[in-house]
Amino acid sequence: MSHEDFPTDEPAVVTCGLPYANGDLHIGHLRGYIGADAFSRALETLGQETAYVCGSDMHGTPVAVNAEQQGVDPEDFALDWHEQYKETFPQFNVEFDNYGHTHDETNVETTQEIVRTLDDEGYIYEKEIQVAYDPDADQYLPDRYVEGTCPYCGAKARGDECDEGCQRHLEPGEVEDPTSTITGNPAEYRERTHKFFEVSEFSEFLTEFLDGLEGTSNARNQPRQWIEDGLQDWCITRDMDWGIDYPDDDAGGEDDLVLYVWVDAPIEYISSSKQYSERVGKDAFDWEQVWKGDGEIMHVIGRDIIQHHAIFWPAMLEGAGYNKPRGIAATGFITINGKGLSTSRNRAIWAKEYLEEGFHPDLLRYYLTTTGGLQQDVDFSWDAFQETVNGELVGTIGNFWYRSLLFAYRNYEGTPDTDVSEEVRKRIQDAIGDVRANVNDYSMRGVGGAATELAQFGNEYIQRNEPWKLDAESEEATQVIRDCVQIAKAVAVLLEPITPDKAQALWAQIGEDGDIADAHLEDALEAPPRDFDEPGELFEKIEDDRVDELTEKLEERVAAASDDDDAETESDESTDTEADGMSDTDDLEPLADERIGFEDFQELDVRVGRIESAEGIEDADDLARLEVDIGFETRQIVAGIKQLHDLEELPGEKCVLLANMEKAELFGVESNGMILAAGEEADLLTTHGDAAVGEKIK
Repeated sequence: MSHEDFPTDEPAVVTCGLPYANGDLHIGHLRGYIGADAFSRALETLGQETAYVCGSDMHGTPVAVNAEQQGVDPEDFALDWHEQYKETFPQFNVEFDNYGHTHDETNVETTQEIVRTLDDEGYIYEKEIQVAYDPDADQYLPDRYVEGTCPYCGAKARGDECDEGCQRHLEPGEVEDPTSTITGNPAEYRERTHKFFEVSEFSEFLTEFLDGLEGTSNARNQPRQWIEDGLQDWCITRDMDWGIDYPDDDAGGEDDLVLYVWVDAPIEYISSSKQYSERVGKDAFDWEQVWKGDGEIMHVIGRDIIQHHAIFWPAMLEGAGYNKPRGIAATGFITINGKGLSTSRNRAIWAKEYLEEGFHPDLLRYYLTTTGGLQQDVDFSWDAFQETVNGELVGTIGNFWYRSLLFAYRNYEGTPDTDVSEEVRKRIQDAIGDVRANVNDYSMRGVGGAATELAQFGNEYIQRNEPWKLDAESEEATQVIRDCVQIAKAVAVLLEPITPDKAQALWAQIGEDGDIADAHLEDALEAPPRDFDEPGELFEKIEDDRVDELTEKLEERVAAASDDDDAETESDESTDTEADGMSDTDDLEPLADERIGFEDFQELDVRVGRIESAEGIEDADDLARLEVDIGFETRQIVAGIKQLHDLEELPGEKCVLLANMEKAELFGVESNGMILAAGEEADLLTTHGDAAVGEKIK
């Protein structure tokens, strides 16, 4: 692993969190897989040797619970979903170099080998612990067979995680007021002997690991609090029949233990890399160079599984002698029409549904990758989807492509025979530099933005020079259209990671041979073919009545699910994935019953601010000192965002500030105002447009 800019001389692996093989995929899941696919493709355009690998998570209680409910064998149940995923992902142009699953022979062998190594190195020990037990069902209750209350935040929690509250991983025996999901009866705690991985021994290593970790700031900052609070050793076995057996030589009998799903799930990243090497040969891709050498490893995950990937996983790799991740990028959540995605209320846009509506997959890829930063929550609505498609894909990119190439075809039957101008060459070089910088910053939004902005420049360039008013034989007209064809080719190359099908279609329209996926960024400046055929329009406008129809369908589905008193409350177990970080978020903090008058609201002096500097406050775990420009003056603000934001990235960011908040002193530092943020992740509020610093919010 290096920290040199991409591309490096070492091979790279990009992964996305494994989907539990137990339910249909929706756009919440797809956001992670599409984002990782775009990142992998973007690395390849830079010239980085890259493999994108993943697999289905076949084990764990989510699969076992749902298989039991359907009366089928968990392996058959999981394999069926695995095959469906293998069919679905390519339909969204998500192209894994290898897609395996955690129950195959490669992963079983690799998992047991790593666990043996950890045991041999002295990192695993036995311990008597309290495990939930259902006396009526006469069985122990691992993970999602038990529900109760989180001991840390008081939210409703499942046996191994507080997915609706603080998102902590929970050890067996930690859930308070346990209830069996099998019978619905209160559970009792009984002593059992289990295996533990000594994560606490890796505190110093993990601190250093996080200091050098690339990716999103939430993946770096959130785990620091857990380390500061004191790492708890990790129970890595479960009382279940379904899973990978603990590699005991003397194992046998009904009390055998299987490994906790979060042991073998990330190891599938290694196993899938192995399988890819075996298929293409080590000369083409050497998995050991990545995982046991100096290769580059990048994970794209949901933010609810940061702890697993930034604490447990690197500790396992370190203990077993493997290479550690260079970067971890954690995505935000998806909301639907401003409300939490809810599978139980059918408030979701399902993958199959999207395809059945006849939309091209690249439209969704563009929307999900360019709407907000990777770690920000993204709200999906058909109205917003239409606005993005019609405004950016149709109005900016498609419009430029079509008008430029059609003019070139009709007047020159292809690319005019002259060199590209220095102005346009420089503008394309700047766009290439922007893409390169954004890939190294793990920003697919920035990659898509660079391509779209180049197309916007092309529209402005052709409009400014008005070649239709010039003699087609003149040098002026020839130069303008030659430049526009070059820009069109460059936009296609830059946009390929985001919209691969549409970029390939444009590639063919300008007469290029082969696959645009094989092109590198520098090819954006190579001269296009001299001759090409009449182009066609690549994007189609979405009409208002179509959006109204889709919105009405969604609302009817949600209403039907919500009104059905007999419908079972379907937890995320049926559609949960490790990657998307999705959970039903209907249990938001309730709205206040007490109303305030307009005059009371007017007393709030809320202003647009710009953060000038940000630094942590010494001895304070969560507090940061900000200098915020509010137009009239610069205010010092103390905010509890130290663990939730990369403070070095905040200067220059706009925020919303309550200016007439009473002054307060925190850890000896005066705070003169309060910045506004949403949710547990302290998502800073800002403005959508170009509101001036100091402008009052009304």
